[in-house]
Amino acid sequence: MSLAAASPGFLSPTGVEIAFLLVGLVTFGAALVTVTTRQLVHAALWLVVTLGGLAVEYLLLTAEFIAWVQVLIYVGSVVVLLLFGLMLTRAPIGRSPDADSGNRWAALGVALASAVALVWVVVDAFRTTWIDLDGAAAGSTAVTGASLFQNWVLPFEALSVLLLAALVGAIVLSRKAKANAATTNTPNIPGATKPGKEGAL
Repeated sequence: MSLAAASPGFLSPTGVEIAFLLVGLVTFGAALVTVTTRQLVHAALWLVVTLGGLAVEYLLLTAEFIAWVQVLIYVGSVVVLLLFGLMLTRAPIGRSPDADSGNRWAALGVALASAVALVWVVVDAFRTTWIDLDGAAAGSTAVTGASLFQNWVLPFEALSVLLLAALVGAIVLSRKAKANAATTNTPNIPGATKPGKEGAL
């Protein structure tokens, strides 16, 4: 009997599976609340819970590097950028009628179609893929870094440019809103004389 089999970890395999299932249910519920709530700030905060749940799932799968990347990039950067965009554009804190466009059924159909297509693509792509448990770790930092900077550099940089454009757009919208507010709040008193013409007859 090997040493690993003689000294099991903190959680048994059944415990890991139960924890994975429970965290998955919580993450799924948080994702549903994210897309169904009418409060934009609450949606952003529930998105934090969703992404944090995914990080926990990666930890349960012993993919620590991917889990910390999930926390640092998505929770620490994307969600913070989203919150900054909401604050800069002065999004309403409470319920927002504009958040419900009335196209829920169309959005649900598109979401279901996208989910089916994504599952089909993933299953078809990894149908003949086998993991060699006796070989090198497939999810190690070295392997993940090499795959990221060799095959996924262009999508990664495109995503960073997209996030930068979103932040710049939020700043532009906030400046336009301030300019419109200043123009609206300028007093326009009927019959008031302009400076320098009080004594003109």
